[in-house]
Amino acid sequence: MKNIWLVLFFAFLFWPLSALQAQNKMPAVPPIAVTSDDIPPPVKYEKPERVVVGAHINDILEVDMRSHSYRLDMYVWFRWKDPALKPWETAEFMNAFDPADHVRTPVYDEPQKMPDGTLHMVIRQQGKFSSKFPLQDYPFDRQFLVAAMEDSVDDTRGVVYVAERSAKGGAISINPEISLPGFMLEPPRLEIRAFPYPTAFGDLTQNDLYPYARVSFVVPVVRPASTTAVKIFMPLGLVIFCAALVFFVHPQYVEGRLGVAITALLTLVALQLTTASGLPDVDYLLLTDKVYVLAYIFIIGALMQIARTSSLVKSEKYAAAIRSDRMALAVLLVLFALSCAAIILPDSSH
Repeated sequence: MKNIWLVLFFAFLFWPLSALQAQNKMPAVPPIAVTSDDIPPPVKYEKPERVVVGAHINDILEVDMRSHSYRLDMYVWFRWKDPALKPWETAEFMNAFDPADHVRTPVYDEPQKMPDGTLHMVIRQQGKFSSKFPLQDYPFDRQFLVAAMEDSVDDTRGVVYVAERSAKGGAISINPEISLPGFMLEPPRLEIRAFPYPTAFGDLTQNDLYPYARVSFVVPVVRPASTTAVKIFMPLGLVIFCAALVFFVHPQYVEGRLGVAITALLTLVALQLTTASGLPDVDYLLLTDKVYVLAYIFIIGALMQIARTSSLVKSEKYAAAIRSDRMALAVLLVLFALSCAAIILPDSSH
Protein backbone atom coordinates (compact mmCIF):
# COMPACT_ATOMS: atom_id res chain seq x y z
CA MET A 1 0.00 0.00 0.00
CA LYS A 2 2.86 2.30 0.86
CA ASN A 3 4.48 1.61 -2.54
CA ILE A 4 1.31 2.61 -4.35
CA TRP A 5 1.27 5.99 -2.59
CA LEU A 6 4.91 6.57 -3.52
CA VAL A 7 4.16 5.85 -7.18
CA LEU A 8 1.21 8.25 -7.17
CA PHE A 9 3.30 10.94 -5.46
CA PHE A 10 6.09 10.82 -8.06
CA ALA A 11 3.57 10.69 -10.90
CA PHE A 12 1.86 13.84 -9.60
CA LEU A 13 5.25 15.53 -9.17
CA PHE A 14 6.61 14.87 -12.70
CA TRP A 15 3.38 15.20 -14.73
CA PRO A 16 3.46 19.05 -15.11
CA LEU A 17 7.12 18.88 -16.17
CA SER A 18 6.37 16.33 -18.89
CA ALA A 19 3.42 18.43 -20.09
CA LEU A 20 5.66 21.50 -20.31
CA GLN A 21 8.26 19.59 -22.33
CA ALA A 22 5.56 18.40 -24.69
CA GLN A 23 4.36 21.98 -25.13
CA ASN A 24 7.90 23.15 -25.96
CA LYS A 25 8.07 20.55 -28.70
CA MET A 26 5.09 22.14 -30.54
CA PRO A 27 6.00 23.59 -33.93
CA ALA A 28 6.77 27.34 -33.87
CA VAL A 29 4.43 29.71 -35.68
CA PRO A 30 6.30 31.26 -38.59
CA PRO A 31 6.67 35.09 -38.39
CA ILE A 32 4.35 37.18 -40.53
CA ALA A 33 6.24 38.80 -43.34
CA VAL A 34 5.55 42.56 -43.64
CA THR A 35 6.22 44.07 -47.04
CA SER A 36 6.47 47.72 -48.09
CA ASP A 37 3.08 47.35 -49.75
CA ASP A 38 1.48 46.88 -46.32
CA ILE A 39 2.88 50.23 -44.94
CA PRO A 40 0.70 53.22 -45.81
CA PRO A 41 2.63 55.88 -47.73
CA PRO A 42 3.33 59.19 -45.93
CA VAL A 43 0.79 61.93 -46.50
CA LYS A 44 1.99 64.42 -49.09
CA TYR A 45 0.71 67.96 -48.70
CA GLU A 46 0.41 70.30 -51.63
CA LYS A 47 3.02 72.96 -52.16
CA PRO A 48 2.77 75.80 -51.68
CA GLU A 49 0.80 75.40 -48.48
CA ARG A 50 -2.33 77.56 -48.57
CA VAL A 51 -2.56 79.19 -45.15
CA VAL A 52 -5.95 80.80 -44.50
CA VAL A 53 -5.58 84.01 -42.48
CA GLY A 54 -7.95 86.48 -40.85
CA ALA A 55 -7.84 89.16 -38.17
CA HIS A 56 -9.93 90.99 -35.59
CA ILE A 57 -8.86 94.49 -34.56
CA ASN A 58 -9.50 94.56 -30.83
CA ASP A 59 -8.29 98.10 -30.08
CA ILE A 60 -6.37 101.08 -31.45
CA LEU A 61 -4.60 102.53 -28.45
CA GLU A 62 -2.84 105.55 -29.93
CA VAL A 63 -1.88 107.31 -33.14
CA ASP A 64 1.27 109.45 -33.08
CA MET A 65 1.42 111.56 -36.22
CA ARG A 66 4.81 113.00 -35.36
CA SER A 67 6.55 109.61 -35.23
CA HIS A 68 4.36 107.99 -37.94
CA SER A 69 3.37 105.26 -35.49
CA TYR A 70 0.27 103.69 -33.94
CA ARG A 71 -0.38 100.98 -31.38
CA LEU A 72 -2.69 98.07 -32.24
CA ASP A 73 -4.17 95.21 -30.27
CA MET A 74 -5.33 92.50 -32.67
CA TYR A 75 -6.10 88.81 -33.02
CA VAL A 76 -4.77 86.90 -36.05
CA TRP A 77 -5.77 83.35 -36.93
CA PHE A 78 -4.27 80.73 -39.23
CA ARG A 79 -5.70 77.55 -40.79
CA TRP A 80 -3.54 75.08 -42.68
CA LYS A 81 -3.08 71.35 -43.37
CA ASP A 82 0.57 70.34 -43.01
CA PRO A 83 1.28 69.57 -39.31
CA ALA A 84 5.00 70.15 -39.92
CA LEU A 85 4.34 73.87 -40.39
CA LYS A 86 3.92 76.40 -37.60
CA PRO A 87 2.74 79.51 -39.43
CA TRP A 88 1.84 81.36 -36.23
CA GLU A 89 5.50 81.15 -35.15
CA THR A 90 7.08 81.97 -38.51
CA ALA A 91 4.76 84.94 -39.13
CA GLU A 92 6.68 88.22 -38.95
CA PHE A 93 5.24 91.73 -38.86
CA MET A 94 7.28 93.77 -41.30
CA ASN A 95 6.36 97.27 -40.13
CA ALA A 96 6.81 96.88 -36.39
CA PHE A 97 7.84 100.24 -34.92
CA ASP A 98 9.71 98.64 -32.01
CA PRO A 99 9.92 94.83 -32.34
CA ALA A 100 11.11 94.43 -28.75
CA ASP A 101 7.94 96.14 -27.57
CA HIS A 102 5.64 93.64 -29.33
CA VAL A 103 3.89 90.90 -27.38
CA ARG A 104 2.62 87.75 -29.13
CA THR A 105 0.39 85.40 -27.16
CA PRO A 106 -0.92 82.12 -28.64
CA VAL A 107 -4.52 81.53 -27.61
CA TYR A 108 -4.08 77.71 -27.65
CA ASP A 109 -1.18 75.61 -26.40
CA GLU A 110 -1.38 73.45 -29.53
CA PRO A 111 -3.09 73.85 -32.92
CA GLN A 112 -6.73 72.80 -32.85
CA LYS A 113 -8.10 70.20 -35.29
CA MET A 114 -11.00 71.52 -37.35
CA PRO A 115 -13.91 69.42 -38.74
CA ASP A 116 -12.49 69.71 -42.27
CA GLY A 117 -9.15 68.27 -41.15
CA THR A 118 -7.25 71.55 -41.09
CA LEU A 119 -5.28 72.89 -38.14
CA HIS A 120 -6.26 76.14 -36.45
CA MET A 121 -4.29 78.58 -34.31
CA VAL A 122 -5.05 82.09 -33.01
CA ILE A 123 -2.50 84.60 -31.71
CA ARG A 124 -2.95 87.94 -29.99
CA GLN A 125 -0.49 90.53 -31.28
CA GLN A 126 0.03 93.74 -29.31
CA GLY A 127 2.52 96.40 -30.26
CA LYS A 128 3.39 99.58 -32.08
CA PHE A 129 3.44 99.69 -35.87
CA SER A 130 4.74 102.28 -38.30
CA SER A 131 3.58 103.54 -41.67
CA LYS A 132 4.56 106.85 -43.23
CA PHE A 133 1.54 109.15 -43.10
CA PRO A 134 0.93 111.23 -46.26
CA LEU A 135 -0.01 114.69 -45.00
CA GLN A 136 -0.48 116.67 -48.20
CA ASP A 137 -4.23 116.94 -47.53
CA TYR A 138 -3.98 117.68 -43.79
CA PRO A 139 -6.38 118.28 -42.03
CA PHE A 140 -8.69 116.51 -44.50
CA ASP A 141 -6.29 113.58 -44.89
CA ARG A 142 -7.21 109.90 -44.89
CA GLN A 143 -4.66 107.70 -43.17
CA PHE A 144 -4.23 103.92 -43.23
CA LEU A 145 -3.20 102.01 -40.13
CA VAL A 146 -1.46 98.95 -41.57
CA ALA A 147 -0.09 95.78 -39.99
CA ALA A 148 1.89 93.94 -42.69
CA MET A 149 2.70 90.27 -42.06
CA GLU A 150 4.94 87.82 -43.94
CA ASP A 151 6.17 84.28 -43.40
CA SER A 152 9.79 84.66 -42.30
CA VAL A 153 10.87 81.18 -43.47
CA ASP A 154 9.14 80.20 -46.72
CA ASP A 155 8.71 82.21 -49.89
CA THR A 156 5.74 81.72 -52.20
CA ARG A 157 7.05 78.31 -53.23
CA GLY A 158 6.35 77.07 -49.69
CA VAL A 159 3.58 79.23 -48.22
CA VAL A 160 0.91 81.48 -49.66
CA TYR A 161 -1.73 83.35 -47.69
CA VAL A 162 -5.43 83.06 -48.50
CA ALA A 163 -8.12 85.35 -47.08
CA GLU A 164 -10.66 83.78 -44.73
CA ARG A 165 -13.95 83.01 -46.48
CA SER A 166 -15.48 80.11 -44.55
CA ALA A 167 -15.78 81.27 -40.94
CA LYS A 168 -18.38 83.74 -39.75
CA GLY A 169 -17.23 87.34 -39.64
CA GLY A 170 -15.16 87.14 -42.80
CA ALA A 171 -11.48 87.85 -43.23
CA ILE A 172 -11.25 90.91 -41.00
CA SER A 173 -13.43 92.60 -38.40
CA ILE A 174 -13.09 95.41 -35.89
CA ASN A 175 -14.35 96.01 -32.38
CA PRO A 176 -17.40 98.29 -32.77
CA GLU A 177 -16.67 99.90 -29.40
CA ILE A 178 -13.30 101.32 -30.46
CA SER A 179 -13.09 105.09 -30.04
CA LEU A 180 -10.12 106.93 -31.52
CA PRO A 181 -10.11 110.61 -30.51
CA GLY A 182 -9.66 112.92 -33.47
CA PHE A 183 -10.48 110.28 -36.08
CA MET A 184 -13.40 108.36 -37.51
CA LEU A 185 -12.88 104.68 -38.35
CA GLU A 186 -13.79 103.27 -41.75
CA PRO A 187 -14.40 99.56 -42.50
CA PRO A 188 -11.14 97.58 -42.33
CA ARG A 189 -9.88 95.49 -45.20
CA LEU A 190 -7.42 92.67 -45.82
CA GLU A 191 -4.96 92.80 -48.72
CA ILE A 192 -2.78 89.92 -49.94
CA ARG A 193 0.02 90.17 -52.49
CA ALA A 194 3.36 88.66 -53.41
CA PHE A 195 6.09 90.99 -52.13
CA PRO A 196 9.36 90.76 -54.10
CA TYR A 197 12.81 91.36 -52.64
CA PRO A 198 15.75 92.34 -54.89
CA THR A 199 18.11 90.09 -52.91
CA ALA A 200 18.63 86.44 -51.94
CA PHE A 201 19.73 87.53 -48.43
CA GLY A 202 23.12 85.87 -48.98
CA ASP A 203 21.69 82.41 -49.75
CA LEU A 204 24.08 80.82 -52.29
CA THR A 205 21.65 77.97 -53.02
CA GLN A 206 19.11 80.33 -54.58
CA ASN A 207 19.59 80.86 -58.28
CA ASP A 208 16.38 82.83 -58.67
CA LEU A 209 14.62 85.42 -56.57
CA TYR A 210 11.17 84.51 -55.32
CA PRO A 211 8.63 86.82 -53.66
CA TYR A 212 7.16 86.30 -50.22
CA ALA A 213 3.47 86.19 -49.44
CA ARG A 214 2.43 89.35 -47.60
CA VAL A 215 -0.92 90.03 -45.95
CA SER A 216 -1.81 93.56 -44.84
CA PHE A 217 -4.49 94.31 -42.28
CA VAL A 218 -5.63 97.86 -43.06
CA VAL A 219 -7.79 100.22 -40.98
CA PRO A 220 -8.58 103.52 -42.79
CA VAL A 221 -9.14 106.54 -40.54
CA VAL A 222 -10.28 110.07 -41.41
CA ARG A 223 -10.70 113.28 -39.45
CA PRO A 224 -14.20 114.72 -39.00
CA ALA A 225 -14.24 117.48 -41.61
CA SER A 226 -16.56 119.96 -39.89
CA THR A 227 -14.97 120.01 -36.44
CA THR A 228 -11.46 119.92 -37.90
CA ALA A 229 -12.20 122.88 -40.15
CA VAL A 230 -13.60 124.89 -37.24
CA LYS A 231 -10.64 124.17 -34.97
CA ILE A 232 -7.96 124.94 -37.56
CA PHE A 233 -9.45 127.54 -39.89
CA MET A 234 -11.62 129.62 -37.55
CA PRO A 235 -8.62 131.30 -35.84
CA LEU A 236 -7.12 131.97 -39.26
CA GLY A 237 -10.41 133.48 -40.43
CA LEU A 238 -10.50 135.77 -37.41
CA VAL A 239 -6.99 137.02 -38.19
CA ILE A 240 -8.00 137.74 -41.79
CA PHE A 241 -11.12 139.54 -40.56
CA CYS A 242 -9.05 141.74 -38.24
CA ALA A 243 -6.56 142.43 -41.03
CA ALA A 244 -9.42 143.44 -43.32
CA LEU A 245 -10.54 146.06 -40.78
CA VAL A 246 -7.53 148.21 -41.69
CA PHE A 247 -9.39 149.13 -44.86
CA PHE A 248 -12.14 150.68 -42.74
CA VAL A 249 -9.75 152.84 -40.72
CA HIS A 250 -9.41 156.33 -42.15
CA PRO A 251 -6.40 156.52 -44.46
CA GLN A 252 -4.86 159.37 -42.50
CA TYR A 253 -4.09 157.03 -39.57
CA VAL A 254 -1.22 155.33 -41.36
CA GLU A 255 0.64 154.23 -38.20
CA GLY A 256 -2.47 152.65 -36.69
CA ARG A 257 -3.29 150.80 -39.89
CA LEU A 258 0.27 149.50 -40.16
CA GLY A 259 0.17 148.35 -36.53
CA VAL A 260 -3.03 146.33 -37.07
CA ALA A 261 -1.67 144.67 -40.22
CA ILE A 262 1.71 143.79 -38.70
CA THR A 263 0.04 142.41 -35.56
CA ALA A 264 -2.18 140.23 -37.76
CA LEU A 265 0.90 139.01 -39.62
CA LEU A 266 2.73 138.02 -36.43
CA THR A 267 -0.40 136.32 -35.08
CA LEU A 268 -0.67 134.35 -38.30
CA VAL A 269 2.91 133.11 -37.97
CA ALA A 270 2.25 131.97 -34.39
CA LEU A 271 -0.93 130.17 -35.46
CA GLN A 272 0.87 128.29 -38.21
CA LEU A 273 3.60 127.13 -35.84
CA THR A 274 0.95 125.95 -33.37
CA THR A 275 -0.97 124.06 -36.05
CA ALA A 276 2.15 122.20 -37.20
CA SER A 277 3.47 121.46 -33.71
CA GLY A 278 1.99 117.95 -33.59
CA LEU A 279 3.05 116.99 -37.12
CA PRO A 280 6.33 115.59 -38.46
CA ASP A 281 8.71 117.67 -40.52
CA VAL A 282 8.01 117.02 -44.20
CA ASP A 283 9.52 118.31 -47.43
CA TYR A 284 6.22 119.37 -49.01
CA LEU A 285 3.43 121.84 -48.32
CA LEU A 286 0.41 120.71 -46.35
CA LEU A 287 -3.04 121.92 -47.26
CA THR A 288 -2.94 124.16 -44.19
CA ASP A 289 0.40 125.58 -45.34
CA LYS A 290 -1.15 126.57 -48.66
CA VAL A 291 -4.03 128.33 -46.90
CA TYR A 292 -1.60 130.15 -44.63
CA VAL A 293 0.42 131.25 -47.67
CA LEU A 294 -2.77 132.78 -49.09
CA ALA A 295 -3.38 134.51 -45.76
CA TYR A 296 0.16 135.91 -45.83
CA ILE A 297 -0.46 137.22 -49.33
CA PHE A 298 -3.69 138.87 -48.15
CA ILE A 299 -1.93 140.69 -45.29
CA ILE A 300 1.06 141.64 -47.43
CA GLY A 301 -1.42 143.02 -49.96
CA ALA A 302 -3.03 145.05 -47.19
CA LEU A 303 0.36 146.46 -46.17
CA MET A 304 1.12 147.35 -49.78
CA GLN A 305 -2.24 149.11 -50.06
CA ILE A 306 -1.52 151.12 -46.89
CA ALA A 307 1.83 152.18 -48.31
CA ARG A 308 0.20 153.07 -51.63
CA THR A 309 -2.51 155.25 -50.07
CA SER A 310 -0.02 157.04 -47.84
CA SER A 311 0.95 159.24 -50.80
CA LEU A 312 -2.70 160.11 -51.37
CA VAL A 313 -3.05 160.96 -47.70
CA LYS A 314 -0.02 163.25 -47.92
CA SER A 315 -1.77 165.06 -50.78
CA GLU A 316 -4.96 165.07 -48.70
CA LYS A 317 -6.82 163.09 -51.35
CA TYR A 318 -8.81 161.20 -48.77
CA ALA A 319 -11.76 160.33 -50.99
CA ALA A 320 -9.47 158.75 -53.59
CA ALA A 321 -7.63 156.84 -50.85
CA ILE A 322 -10.89 155.48 -49.41
CA ARG A 323 -12.10 154.39 -52.86
CA SER A 324 -8.77 152.69 -53.47
CA ASP A 325 -9.03 150.90 -50.11
CA ARG A 326 -12.51 149.60 -50.88
CA MET A 327 -11.42 148.33 -54.29
CA ALA A 328 -8.28 146.70 -52.87
CA LEU A 329 -10.31 145.01 -50.11
CA ALA A 330 -12.80 143.60 -52.62
CA VAL A 331 -10.04 142.27 -54.89
CA LEU A 332 -8.07 140.72 -52.01
CA LEU A 333 -11.14 139.08 -50.45
CA VAL A 334 -12.36 137.62 -53.75
CA LEU A 335 -8.91 136.27 -54.65
CA PHE A 336 -8.42 134.84 -51.15
CA ALA A 337 -11.85 133.17 -51.07
CA LEU A 338 -11.56 131.68 -54.57
CA SER A 339 -8.03 130.41 -53.93
CA CYS A 340 -9.04 128.81 -50.62
CA ALA A 341 -12.03 127.15 -52.25
CA ALA A 342 -9.83 125.78 -55.04
CA ILE A 343 -7.47 124.28 -52.46
CA ILE A 344 -9.87 123.04 -49.78
CA LEU A 345 -12.98 121.81 -51.58
CA PRO A 346 -11.35 119.08 -53.74
CA ASP A 347 -9.49 117.65 -50.73
CA SER A 348 -12.37 117.79 -48.24
CA SER A 349 -14.65 115.96 -50.69
CA HIS A 350 -12.34 112.90 -50.91
